[in-house]
Amino acid sequence: MIDVILPVLDERDAIPFVVGAMPSGFRAIVVDNGSTDGSADLAASLGALVVPEPRRGFGAACWAGLNTATSDVVCFMDCDGSLDPADLTRVSGPILENKAHLALGARIPTAGAWPFHARIANRALGVQLRRKYGVALLDIGPMRAARRSDLFSLGLRDRRFGWPLEMVVRAAEAGWTITEVDVPYHRRKGRSKVTGTVRGTLRTVSDMRAALR
Repeated sequence: MIDVILPVLDERDAIPFVVGAMPSGFRAIVVDNGSTDGSADLAASLGALVVPEPRRGFGAACWAGLNTATSDVVCFMDCDGSLDPADLTRVSGPILENKAHLALGARIPTAGAWPFHARIANRALGVQLRRKYGVALLDIGPMRAARRSDLFSLGLRDRRFGWPLEMVVRAAEAGWTITEVDVPYHRRKGRSKVTGTVRGTLRTVSDMRAALR
């Protein structure tokens, strides 16, 4: 069984699809980060393991999920319906086959799925990552897989939106093999609280730049 950590903040519209589409052999761990729309109760009713994390922050939710997970290999993905859980089998493959230490899903967007400002910000961070650490990535994607014990060894500290980039930076510093697997990226269900707005994108970029420093 592979645990899949799903940070959640008011994702009721997407939860039935995400939890219901989990591939065989994958367990959904929904980390509720203060939802007010009944997301936690809905996820529990659909069979997901629900973990409350009252401290707000994407990284805080991911960290709580990582501490709850028990599987050797763990996955992370957004719970907004933009990613298909079926692709977890391909993203986790390089880890299970010992071909990489960290596997990232590189998003291939469908029409209108990825706001232009968010895409540009992601590309700019990728350029800085390549210049500073020599890691060439197309995307700092939210769907990813690694061994749980390896992640703990990185000493991840960010509890906000810098978490995804900090993981990559610390992995690069540790000499990990990092690989990417293309995954389709669809329109999310509901309103984005992060990259769906320019303000949210700027806040995320600020956190990620701190991770680069």
